[in-house]
Amino acid sequence: MDAATIGARLAASAIAPLVGRLFVREGPGAGLVDRPVRLSGRLSFRGEKRTLGEKDLRRLAAELLERAVEPLPAAERLPEHEERAVAHALARTLYALGDLDMSDVQAVALGGRALARRLREAAGDPTRDLAEGAAVLHDALLEAACDQILHFFTQRSTFVARALVEQTRRQAALEARLTVGAERARALAARSAEDAEFERRYADYIVRRHSRLTIYGLDLAESREWRLDTAFLSLEASHDEGSLPVRTDRIFAERTRVLLRGVAGSGKTTLVQWLAVTAARPPGEEGAPPPELAGRVPFVLPLRTFASAGLPTPDRFLEAVRCPVAGAQPPGWADRVLSDGRGLLLVDGVDEIPEREREETRRRLYDLIGAYPDNLWLVTSRPSAVRDEWLVSEGFGELSLTPMDRDDIAAFVERWHAAVGAEPETARSLLAALRTTSDLGRLATNPLMCGLLCALHRERRGFLPQSRRDLYEAALSMLLERRDTERGMHHEGDLRISKEPQIALLQKLAYWMVRNDRAQMDRADALAVLEGALPMMAYLEAAPEEVLRHLLERSGLLREPVVGQIDFVHRTFQDYLAAKALVEARDFPWLVNNADEPQMEDVVRMAVAHARPDERARILDGLVAAGDAGRTATAARLRGRLLALACLEHATELDPAVRERVRSAVAPLLPPRNRPDARALADLGGPLVLGLLPGPEGLRDEVAEAVVVTATRVGTDAAIPLLARYRDHPSLDVRRQLAWSWHRFDRETYAEEIIAHLDEEGLYFSARSTADLRVLAALGGRSRIHYRSGHLEPDELIEHVEADRLTHLWLEPKGFRWDFSWLAAFPRLRVLVIGEGFHPHLHGLPPGVELRAEP
Repeated sequence: MDAATIGARLAASAIAPLVGRLFVREGPGAGLVDRPVRLSGRLSFRGEKRTLGEKDLRRLAAELLERAVEPLPAAERLPEHEERAVAHALARTLYALGDLDMSDVQAVALGGRALARRLREAAGDPTRDLAEGAAVLHDALLEAACDQILHFFTQRSTFVARALVEQTRRQAALEARLTVGAERARALAARSAEDAEFERRYADYIVRRHSRLTIYGLDLAESREWRLDTAFLSLEASHDEGSLPVRTDRIFAERTRVLLRGVAGSGKTTLVQWLAVTAARPPGEEGAPPPELAGRVPFVLPLRTFASAGLPTPDRFLEAVRCPVAGAQPPGWADRVLSDGRGLLLVDGVDEIPEREREETRRRLYDLIGAYPDNLWLVTSRPSAVRDEWLVSEGFGELSLTPMDRDDIAAFVERWHAAVGAEPETARSLLAALRTTSDLGRLATNPLMCGLLCALHRERRGFLPQSRRDLYEAALSMLLERRDTERGMHHEGDLRISKEPQIALLQKLAYWMVRNDRAQMDRADALAVLEGALPMMAYLEAAPEEVLRHLLERSGLLREPVVGQIDFVHRTFQDYLAAKALVEARDFPWLVNNADEPQMEDVVRMAVAHARPDERARILDGLVAAGDAGRTATAARLRGRLLALACLEHATELDPAVRERVRSAVAPLLPPRNRPDARALADLGGPLVLGLLPGPEGLRDEVAEAVVVTATRVGTDAAIPLLARYRDHPSLDVRRQLAWSWHRFDRETYAEEIIAHLDEEGLYFSARSTADLRVLAALGGRSRIHYRSGHLEPDELIEHVEADRLTHLWLEPKGFRWDFSWLAAFPRLRVLVIGEGFHPHLHGLPPGVELRAEP
């Protein structure tokens, strides 16, 4: 089969009607305005004049294929599954017509073969995974279609008029270019060489600057710096509880603009560092960037650094973050990078600027995106610091980091202990404690908490705190009291401040920051705060400047990231210390009045932990009253009541009547009515809500689903008895949530109590590892399996999946070959689903297996 034979078979009379359906009908005229001239405006399957859908386009491609191969003898035709792959590839290539930034006149000037080549490039070369014969067939069909497309253009009444206009424009542009051509070419060449050399220096700086991160309290005898490639753990982020999660190392695989939400310590800044370093590494090196990051120039923009001056303009990006090579930046370099769409803009910490300045930041982001739309953008924030859809009008997708599941925690603990050279038995001991002690397990929900638990477990030889307050107190003791002593850091004549005075001074600074809604404070303000506190500490005979220097150099909690600006190494420590100061100052009215501010959530929780029983009652009653005042009964607006419920787990001693008042106040929120309510209830209420959630009796399907979302999002084994009551629910959405969430629980227990009882009709059972596959096999296998491992090893599936049961297989792994002949090991397989973002053209697909897109 060759291209000439296929092209000859596709006579114009046969192909013209099909090609004509690709374009909308238009009236006469020269078409001088941009919209009628561009190809994207003429297509019948894109834009405002759409009359064909993507399915129609696929059918059209299939019809074109059939007209070409129908006369062939059966022996000369490709296998049926390869012909289907060709039709899919042709549809994708034709769909790329809308991505070509050219007019019909420009397309005709290219010619049919060149147009076909441009289309293949714009579509990402859909033939790359086709067999050789299938690729030849695709190219022949495409070139025949392109020839007819161009002929179709030339027959339109407006073509000649537009061609003359286009010719006149090109001639004028050529004359203008000739005037300054030689001089501009020399300048551009010189500037490009200068840019390339600077980008090499800048990339080296990014790798050096961000390839290590601090793990607080890592070990008293070890450096607290950790290599990023060892420390970084790709976690999951999702749009909502029902959507498929995205691994953070591929956060730009399917999107170019992301607003990422995550609680304190969840790994947002670590992800920013990893993305910057990965993009800066040259191709071919270990850790080279994935395709979406290759060739990108990263700009790391921590918003706390710009809290007073605001987000800088591109020419000041490097200067504003004190980049040491900023002075060597060629004039206009940042503008050229961003105009070419090569930038990776990492805007970190919207929550760390005062709320009154966030709208101005959003406006500046709008201006930047409008000026430089073709770059990659990541903006990070705590979950509630900005409203839903804060940047959606600018095309941002919103993702939220999910709590670390059991596998993530195990991976983190093992990496941590390997990094500090600890015995493997120490890691196994900690993992056993986390899995068997529910209170302890609830603390290990993010990398920061996991790191502190690892350090304390190793230092204390297995003894661990059981609450967040105890965990922070132990960490402070390790950082402030024992670290310098055990490392022999004190010298004769040095200023020495014991733990309690250090905590008292740090509390004053944290209190000032929280009270003034700041993540940083001017050095002058810090000195003023210390000057006011030191007279009450007569035993400290030191000037404020000397005390501040000691706290910066020795506490491990305070730093000066920019000259003249002081902040805490992590916002979590600031919130903990500020809460203690608020309670000691009995500043309860201010605390309650500001509790609905998103950045106050951890401060309120820790204030309840620090307070005495009567003070806790005052705070909790105030939160409940605030949740009642003038608000409608929705979870989003009753934040005060939900926050009061969340605080109960920190109230070690509390009047039972107060506890009951809080529970009664939350009762109207139950059961949750939808997914957003369910997420809010789980995130704020935590395990406390489990005892308040109802069974499925009498609930509408969507409410039952929301209850299951709440319980699975809480993610402790205490939720399993409640979830077991929903395992026989007839709703597929409820069963999907149950099947999707088992990675959050003890695998065997959940499988025995939930998975084994779910009705299999229409339900894919999610598996993330061979361990999950083994559990499903022990249950007798399942007919539909959704395999979500990061890498596909066919032997694993063949070994651990019941071959005689599997009829539907849904795959989402990365980085595997597209030869699927191994699927012949599953004789009953009828449907193969390829997850989002995967090329749909496979080699070796067994006969009778239908290829589908993600359901």
